[in-house]
Amino acid sequence: MITTVLIFLIVLGILVLVHELGHFLTAKWMGMKIYEFGIGFPPKIWSKKGKDGIIYSINAIPLGGFVNLMETENASSDPNSFVNKKPWQRAIVISAGVLMNFLLCMFLLSLGFIFGLPQAVDQDVLNSGQVQDHKIQVVTVLEGKPAQTAGIEIGDVLKSVDDQAIISVKELITYASDKIGQKVNLTVIHNKQEVTKEVAIADIGGGKGGIGVGLVETGVVSYPVHLAIWHGIKLTFVLTWEFISAFANIFINLVIGQPIGVQVSGPVGIAVLTGQVARLGIIYLLQFTALLSLNLAIINIIPFPAFDGGHLLFIAIEKIRRKPVNKKIEGIIHTLGFSLLMLLIIIITFQDILRYSSSFSNFFSNLI
Repeated sequence: MITTVLIFLIVLGILVLVHELGHFLTAKWMGMKIYEFGIGFPPKIWSKKGKDGIIYSINAIPLGGFVNLMETENASSDPNSFVNKKPWQRAIVISAGVLMNFLLCMFLLSLGFIFGLPQAVDQDVLNSGQVQDHKIQVVTVLEGKPAQTAGIEIGDVLKSVDDQAIISVKELITYASDKIGQKVNLTVIHNKQEVTKEVAIADIGGGKGGIGVGLVETGVVSYPVHLAIWHGIKLTFVLTWEFISAFANIFINLVIGQPIGVQVSGPVGIAVLTGQVARLGIIYLLQFTALLSLNLAIINIIPFPAFDGGHLLFIAIEKIRRKPVNKKIEGIIHTLGFSLLMLLIIIITFQDILRYSSSFSNFFSNLI
């Protein structure tokens, strides 16, 4: 558990630091006055003022970093203050954190594809990449079908049928279609143990035989460097669209009062998941970090107060009105938004603690 917490802090620290680095670099590029750029959060361990007049600091709490733009009582009269820059310049600085998390996802996925990332395998992948640990995995189990009756579960890996190795899903369907109405011995890996189950083959229509499962061929896929970069970029855009669609569905379901259909996790849940992924290996942790970075980017661009998207919304309103929004009003709205966000995190964290109570029990028993 302690290792899980440390890994989670490192991953979170990288994601937040990269995000803040985007704000910092673009603020410098725009010639904005920057007071401090810190790694971690106070209390301060070390600091030094650079030749550019910016204080660079290393702080005790390793949860990323921060950029402190000069917003003192003299900010309104300082032409280089963030508040006095043009709306498009402020919008670029605010958007840069999201962009950096997006680029980090792209970089990590590209790096992963050089060394090998777990991925669904199709003919295109087999033709262009190198596949290791190729396996056929159960992704859905239909209720009341032979597979469920035999005790096959999601995540099981199919190894052989009647002592014949299963090479592909297509090959398995062909074999099952010749055994309709009969029983076969299906060998699967379940919870890292190899077990053999007797399963009846049913007619699933069109003369095809099946047992009532959804299957996917997976493997650890690697590419030459130039193809790895291309696939990393392509996958980032594909995942972006899928994440946006998922968030849109969640929002629509909340508005119409329907169940959101997904399980939401907060910091505690993500920490537990990080530990589980880390135990699978460094390449899985790399992939998980890429997904978290993309997730952070998409959430942050949502036009909700306290998010970067919320700040962009006020800049858009300023542009439409042709005059700034009252800073006190904007500050109150962001504070209320942040308070609601903290309340939501507390509720989700409480649910996570209940969900993963056994993990915490083990953690504290180890401390004792």
